[in-house]
Amino acid sequence: MFSSLKLRFGRAAVTAACFLGAGIVILAAAGAAWAMRVSPMVSELTTTGAGSAARIEVGNVGSAALPFETRITRMDIDADGNIVETDADEDFLVFPPQGVVPVAGRQVVRVQWVGDAAIDTSRAYYLWVRQLPVATDPDAVPEDSGAVSVQVLYTMKALIVVAPPGAEPRVEVVSVTPAMVSPPAPEIDPSLSNGAASPPPPEEPGVEVVVSNTGKRYALMSGATWIVEGTDTAGQPFRREYDSGEISKTVGVGYLAPGGAKRTFKLPTGVALDPAKPVTLRFGR
Repeated sequence: MFSSLKLRFGRAAVTAACFLGAGIVILAAAGAAWAMRVSPMVSELTTTGAGSAARIEVGNVGSAALPFETRITRMDIDADGNIVETDADEDFLVFPPQGVVPVAGRQVVRVQWVGDAAIDTSRAYYLWVRQLPVATDPDAVPEDSGAVSVQVLYTMKALIVVAPPGAEPRVEVVSVTPAMVSPPAPEIDPSLSNGAASPPPPEEPGVEVVVSNTGKRYALMSGATWIVEGTDTAGQPFRREYDSGEISKTVGVGYLAPGGAKRTFKLPTGVALDPAKPVTLRFGR
């Protein structure tokens, strides 16, 4: 079945940044454990005017001063959801690019778009906020004391999307096919598993959904309710409604790039659907 829907998502729809705004935890030896918070995890910018800048707050909820640095990468996603990042510091002015946040303190980082003001479609970027392994605690255990300690270094990635004025998404369902699908596996830093990949979760009955966006603005698919209907292999009618919370847990924010980009999403249904019968998907609010 083919269907289309113009999707407009405001800031309330992008709060579940579990897929694109995920934090990466890196372990290193020495020092005390620190922690940071970055907010908001998703920012929407325009190419010109007051909306072309974002204020992103770095908070220190740890027990020692928090040195950090920033970088910008452009983010592209292929049809299978694989993310490709390229350096793009030249598209933004970031101030301050690095700093030190005191205990229980906050630092506002201003991110200003300075790229092409005439881009035709929206673009997605990551702002990396990386904690630096700098000793700032005067009470830290000396290196020659023989004691072993662990420092947890955080790298948080906030999504920044830049869109031209008036750009809108246009999402179309290309196909819905019964298939065996695997639930999403938790991401684990390769350094913590000696580079070994985690085994995939067991497969279960579900559907494979292909959607495209022919508009000029990105869409976040977790901002909509997904309604799947069909017939199970026992001949019984099937209908399941997935709210935005369920979609977020399954596909993250479901970023769908503009300009004809396609994504494949896999949803568990709990029962096997008959591939010889029509299976449909529509979006609700």
